[in-house]
Amino acid sequence: MNIYVLLLFGAATLGSANFSPPLVNISLDVPAEQRWAPLVKLYDVDFLKKAAAQVIESILPKWVHRAVIPIVQKLGTHLPQPYGAEIRGMATFYDTAISDIIMLNFAYEVSAFCTSIVAQDAKGNIYHGRNLDYPHDVLRNLTIDVLYTKNGEVAYRGTTFAGYVGLWTGQSANKFTVSGDQRDKGHLWENIISAFLFKSSPVSWLVRETLEEAVDFQDAVMRLAKVPLITDVYYIVGGVRAGEGVVITRDRRGPADIWPLDTLHGEWYRVETNYDHWLPNPSRDPRREAAMQAMNSTGENAINLDSLYKVLSLPPVCNRITVYTTVMSAAAPERYRTVVREVRPGKVAPSQIHHSICSRDQMKKVLLCPLVAVRVN
Repeated sequence: MNIYVLLLFGAATLGSANFSPPLVNISLDVPAEQRWAPLVKLYDVDFLKKAAAQVIESILPKWVHRAVIPIVQKLGTHLPQPYGAEIRGMATFYDTAISDIIMLNFAYEVSAFCTSIVAQDAKGNIYHGRNLDYPHDVLRNLTIDVLYTKNGEVAYRGTTFAGYVGLWTGQSANKFTVSGDQRDKGHLWENIISAFLFKSSPVSWLVRETLEEAVDFQDAVMRLAKVPLITDVYYIVGGVRAGEGVVITRDRRGPADIWPLDTLHGEWYRVETNYDHWLPNPSRDPRREAAMQAMNSTGENAINLDSLYKVLSLPPVCNRITVYTTVMSAAAPERYRTVVREVRPGKVAPSQIHHSICSRDQMKKVLLCPLVAVRVN
């Protein structure tokens, strides 16, 4: 594999070993079109273009990609701010079509397999960890930690991919932490239609907006539970006080379920993968059971960021498509830690091989909707 990535502290060879991703400072004080300019200093533009094409092609057949370019170009004018301007800026930095950057951002919204854990120790401290799994090896070399700054101070931070304006993982210091896990509903273009026609938020954009605006854990939970979304998702949130941990199961319009910690009844942690917690877990995907067994073996007296990282490192919780692991605690924001995982041999559970693309006939039907809408609006 040809690696063009340049890390902040010099060149590094990325491959089979775990490593820390580069840290990028993004100023919210500069115009949105210019915010992601620091990526040009980190990555070779040709590498970024090839990587983006690889991700898009893994989600969209070439005939669909070609067919939707003019539609996406028109829909691009309706992107909410500041994300639309940031995407336009990225298209300029990448020297590529804005339609491809839009498709890249929505491609990430539909294929995120994850394991998230929020836990409370015996002293009432809250810890939060997550594995983010994608079936794209190239993403290991696109993973970045981002410090979003405002007025010269860190407003919030998160982990994402170069070229992606959303966040699936983030922390607002001394307030809350959040991660998102895919809830397998909807095809790529159904989600795009929902975003543009019904003005719903992509799930990762709502995470970022919440990190920027929510004043505390309770405020974050309310925002993540109620704002209309383009698709279903699980939001896992951790706070700074005892009891502040919850899994929010989301439908497009609102919460399907709120599942908080219940330490009075011995439920000091919550594990969420990609299935409703009240339903049986598919036998072909044992990640949830493995994580729960490891948490029970660890115990609430011994849980901390280091032991949580060990839980998330156990197979099959950590597996061949695990891109990165993050552990964090809003009450100790300086200990936020992301590790890009080594490529692990072995099979991937069938439930983790997901193609968010419908048949040719289904796609043709779906594509008619935004085409008509653009002409009307």
